[in-house]
Amino acid sequence: MPVTGKFNWYELMTTDTKAAQDFYGKVIGWTTGDVGQGAYFTFNTPEGGVAGLLQAPEEAAGAGPAWLGYVAVDNVDDYAKRFEAAGGATHRPPADIPGIGRFSVVADPQGAAVVLFSALPRADGAAPPSLDGPGYPSWRELVTTDGPSAFEFYSKMFGWEKSAGHDMGPMGVYQLFAYDDRDRGGIMTRPAHIPVSFWGYYFGVDAIGAATERLKAGGGTVVNGPMQVPTGDWVVQARDPQGAAFALQSPNA
Repeated sequence: MPVTGKFNWYELMTTDTKAAQDFYGKVIGWTTGDVGQGAYFTFNTPEGGVAGLLQAPEEAAGAGPAWLGYVAVDNVDDYAKRFEAAGGATHRPPADIPGIGRFSVVADPQGAAVVLFSALPRADGAAPPSLDGPGYPSWRELVTTDGPSAFEFYSKMFGWEKSAGHDMGPMGVYQLFAYDDRDRGGIMTRPAHIPVSFWGYYFGVDAIGAATERLKAGGGTVVNGPMQVPTGDWVVQARDPQGAAFALQSPNA
């Protein structure tokens, strides 16, 4: 049974899967596996896959390339209904992925999308890797219309716990959320120049300075940083060559 409320997979929908494989391989160090006859790929660390990669469908062309996060639930259909009942929306109704599990793409009441996912037990009985360090997802960040309301929604939906809050002055409070006795991400009210609510994802790298240089050399664009955050880690927020937003994190400058 999945543990409800845990982010357990990440997925990049893009306009050029070959270019994305090359870019993220150089920047983060991922290798790529083809698990869908050229239609679906996995980004891998030595311990296993941590994210997926696929060509964006034509109907998603207007949204542009983007990363999506998967959240584990025990019943996808039930949680999709809960999102709708709380003021959210269903972008893709619940459906099966043969041999993998069941999923639904939903949006919270302020418009930020996530994937609800219930995985089938693996044939080998093993769990996917959930480790720290270079190559692994390290942080999840919601930039939204109303941060306090968003936290209340996800806390009720998934049982996330309120952790520390960091006062960012005119930008309000950056509210950390936790599960499994550990901070897992942050929620903030979006500034006026950001037009939509969205989830952003950070991935671990060896050192932020070197990774930033690899990012720029590979055709990516730095949006913000590198900068040091209150935890002492260093981060840089960026876009890949196809335009998908992502971020990098490291304890090393």
